Parts: sequence; C-alpha cells; structure tokens
Amino acid sequence: MKSSIPRKIIAVCLTAAMAGLVLGIDIGVIAQAKDFIQSDLHVSDTVLSVIAGAMMGGATIGALCGGVLTRKLGRKYSLIISAVCFVISAACGALAWNGTVLVTARILVGISLGVASFTAPLYLSEVAPKSIRGTMITLYQLMITVGILISFIVNTMIRYGTFTGAEGQIASEMMFGSVSYGWRTMLGVTLIPATAFLIGLMFLPKSPRWLISAGRRDEALAVLEKIRGSGEEAREEAEEIISTVAAQTGGIRGFGLFRGSVFFRKAVYLGIALQLMQQLCGINVIMYFGPELIKNAGFSSEFATNLGTIIIGLTNVLATFIAVAFIEKWGRRIILLAGYSIMSLSMICVALFMHLNMSMAAIASVLVFIIAFAFSAGPVAWVLCSEIQPIAGRDFGITCSTVANWLSNMTVVATFLPLIKALGSAETMVIYAAVSVVSVILILLYVPETRGVSLERIEDNLMKGRKLRDLGQTGE
Repeated sequence: MKSSIPRKIIAVCLTAAMAGLVLGIDIGVIAQAKDFIQSDLHVSDTVLSVIAGAMMGGATIGALCGGVLTRKLGRKYSLIISAVCFVISAACGALAWNGTVLVTARILVGISLGVASFTAPLYLSEVAPKSIRGTMITLYQLMITVGILISFIVNTMIRYGTFTGAEGQIASEMMFGSVSYGWRTMLGVTLIPATAFLIGLMFLPKSPRWLISAGRRDEALAVLEKIRGSGEEAREEAEEIISTVAAQTGGIRGFGLFRGSVFFRKAVYLGIALQLMQQLCGINVIMYFGPELIKNAGFSSEFATNLGTIIIGLTNVLATFIAVAFIEKWGRRIILLAGYSIMSLSMICVALFMHLNMSMAAIASVLVFIIAFAFSAGPVAWVLCSEIQPIAGRDFGITCSTVANWLSNMTVVATFLPLIKALGSAETMVIYAAVSVVSVILILLYVPETRGVSLERIEDNLMKGRKLRDLGQTGE
C-alpha cells in the first residue's frame, strides 16, 4: 500500500500545510511584542488592545473572502494571494512608524491568514488520497503548533537580547540595541516562513476536484496521474469525481444549495458546531494567558515565565503527533470522544485546584488539557470540516465553519477577563469544562466516522439523506 502513496503527494501536502506554520508564528508573536510596541510607539492601552485583536478581525474577513476566491480562482491561486499579502503585511508591520500603520498591517495579516486557514485544509482534503487524507490535513494543525513554539522560542531569545538582568528594565546596548529593534525583529521574523511558503506554492498542482468542477477534466486527470500511485488509480478517482459533479442538478451552488437542501444545511451546521466546540472549550485562553497562570503559581521571574510558555508550546507540538500517527488507525470519532472527555475532566481539575490555591497542580492539569486538545479537537475539527461538505457547497460550507472559528476565538479572548472579574477564575474554568461535556454528547449524536471513505461517498450519503452520524458508511 505504501507504494501507492508517492513521495510527491507528501511534499505537496507539506507545502500546503506550511500555511499553518505562518499562522502559528503570528499567533505567538504579538503577545511578547506588545510591551515593546507600547514603549516604542507610545500607544495607549486601548490602541494596544486593538493591535492585538486586529489580526482576528482581519482573519474573519479573510475567511469570508476565502470562499469566493477559491471558487473563482481555485485553491492554489488563493493560497498564493494569501502568501503575497502576508509577506507585504508582515514587512509593513515590522516597519510601522505609528499605531495606525501597525493596526492596518495587522488587519491585512489577519485577512491573509483567514484566507489561508480556509483554503489550506480544503486543498489538502482534495489532493490527498483517502487512505491518508486525515493525516495530511492534520499536518496543517501540526504546523500551527510548531509555529507557535518557534515564535515562543525566538521571541524569548529576542527579549533576553533586549532586556537587562533586572526584570522589565529595558537596555539600549544589548543584542538588538533598542526596544524598537526588538519588536520589529519579532514581527519581521515572520517574513522567513511566509517567503518560503510563497515560493513553495509556485510548484503546487491545482486541486483536481476544483478543475473538474470548472469543466477542466483533462487537466484534472493529468494532476491525478502525477500525484497518485498509478494511472489506473488516477482514472478511477477522476471518474468518481466526474460522476459526482455530473449528478449535481440545476447548477445550484453555495448559498443557493444551502437554501434549497436540508441535507446540505445539516452538514454546514455540523461544521460550524465543530469549530465552535474547538474554540469555546477555552484553548486560546490557555495559550494567550498561560504566562499569567504561571506567574500565579509563584514563578514571577521573567525567565521562569518564558520557560513555562515554551513548555506549553512544546507540549502542544508533541501531543499533535499523536493525531498524526493515529488518526487513520483510530478514526476521527473515537479520537474526538477521548479528547473532549479528557479535556472536560482536566478543566474541572484546573478549576478545583485554582479554588484550592494549588497552583502547581493547576498547571499540571492545564498541560493535560493541552495534550488532549492537541491530539483531538485541534486537528480533527479541520479534518471533518473539510470532509463533510459536498463539492457544490464546499466553499460555502467551509467558509461558514472557518468564520465561526475566528469569531468564537475572538469571543473567548474578549470575554475571558470580564468573566474572571465577574465570576472568578475557578468558576470561569467550569464554564469551559461544561463546553467539553456538551461536546462529548454532540459527538455521540452527530459526528460521523469518515476514515478511509472517499469525499464522493461521503457526499453521496449526505445528499441521499442519511443521518450525519452515518455519512461515513460505505454500504448502500
């Protein structure tokens, strides 16, 4: 079976998954750069908050635009546009001379990432063979975690090249010479993976499913012959895709299909639910506010806080490899059930230990939570959202779920501190634990097992009216 999976398809998928690397680095960069930015540009706390949140707002816009771009221009060119915009916006951010320019650059960065976060999993689902489709889409999430870790490490090195031994006292004669060089270097480092991503995209093949839906069957067959193990396998897959596209009636696509088909609406709602579950469980509260949690545990020094942040990032990366290794062996559904079950229990422990002022135990529970999220909700939500939508509505369906991801991300981060003030830390963690409990119930009721099933079979089951939970069945 290994011979049917040529190295070329692995290289193609790794290149597309680099969108996650760029996204991960950018997620991690602003948290440690914000102190430098405020000191250098003399911006208010309000403007600093806008700078920090501008990327998420831009990402929501980018996700909305992604559906139109991928439908009109295709998956490959949408990724290229995203990469070009990211290179430009990252350079502008690193060179920004005031808060307004930096906010504008961060919005453009967000738009670029929103398009990429929409398009990369979609592209991966359409080019990867069904036998390794889940693994290849999981690479996208793995790249995000690697990017976050790289950002934590690089930013810590820059901070220690810019700060003196006295905590918080800024030096002017260290590695980077000034505060300005410090934060500009942090933002500028993102140009390296963004440029590498752009160059790699130039060599990617176009999505064969998009080509067939655009009426370019010969091109699609040529692409499949290049990235599949044999010409016969390529022709069989092309015929299956062609028959699925031909079966579409009336040329109804996107929102028109959403309005006209109750079956498609169910798939869209499931995709939205998967992304809401992923974000509302509180993962980004842990990632964004991890340093504060470490300080509350009594590790108040700059070194201890940064080391703890790196440990969180490393845990996230290593645990994601569990999904890479086992998503095609265990399946999507059982991994999600195991992950959310552990997440709910660990978050309850976090709340309990916070209430009892047992900070070290709370940190240990947080690490367990990160491990469970990293091998389940983190990657598997993207996998399923890319698999369950029919080709005529795939752009629209994934647009809805990706926008839901970014909006819920913003909501969780924006409401975290107000919830802490209104309810307390432990009580807030109970809310996130309750989300994971509800998620377990929803998975049991509605989430299908799609391991090893072609996208066309999943679509056929959906449009024939099978229950969402049964979309992965291969029998008639």
